[in-house]
Amino acid sequence: MSIQIYILSKLMDENNYPYKLKKELSTPIPFDKLLNLSESKLYYHFESLSKQGLVEQVEIIKEEHRPDKQVFSITDKGRKELPLKIYKVIENAESISEMIVALVNLRFVETDKVIPIIEKKIEQSLIRKDQLNQIYHQIDVVSSTREVVDFMESYYVSQLEQSIHWWKVLLEKLKTKTI
Repeated sequence: MSIQIYILSKLMDENNYPYKLKKELSTPIPFDKLLNLSESKLYYHFESLSKQGLVEQVEIIKEEHRPDKQVFSITDKGRKELPLKIYKVIENAESISEMIVALVNLRFVETDKVIPIIEKKIEQSLIRKDQLNQIYHQIDVVSSTREVVDFMESYYVSQLEQSIHWWKVLLEKLKTKTI
């Protein structure tokens, strides 16, 4: 869904064609390679968005000795759907890294609707941390496995604490409208 958010957000700015968007993704940082995004995958998402009625082909640019460029525009339905897709990605994300594309496109959503979603994620993470702590204290371990259990508990607690920290940083940035 992140690729579709990227496409729709770019079409909010101007009509565009798939190859140009892929090129923009690869310069100066090769995000296309990091995301394993081939041209065929990008075209697939354009086709999918077109079938959903969120984008439409508005022009074909013909150039000699080059493939035709299909220029797309976002539809009214696409303009309405973009914020919903962004909210969905944020709601479903288990980590901030899973919602980078949504965060980059916060200008298309109401921040006040995102804040409670992040607050809920913090609350859920704190509950998980408490549950993990309770489980750890209930485990009856023989001394030979104590080190492994302690290591795993430390690892998971530190991961949760790190996650909670960054959820809180994000929440503060949303509240102060600095992101």
